[in-house]
Amino acid sequence: MLEPAMLPPYIADLSDLAKAHELMAEYGPVAADEAAARAGKARDRDNIVQFCRWRQVARLVTLLEHPAAWGTIH
Repeated sequence: MLEPAMLPPYIADLSDLAKAHELMAEYGPVAADEAAARAGKARDRDNIVQFCRWRQVARLVTLLEHPAAWGTIH
């Protein structure tokens, strides 16, 4: 069984990829932390949909920043 960190992220739509790209361009190596902070703010406002979306963006940023390949390589 794959560890949760190694599972491919759920991408609701292309805007999640755009958000990840924007965060990486603006915040550099702390982009995942920024996405996690935004998730925390959404949770504090009881906005579960945005909380889940920002957590997935944080995971996506972490995956995109990792230099190694993940998933099946063809």
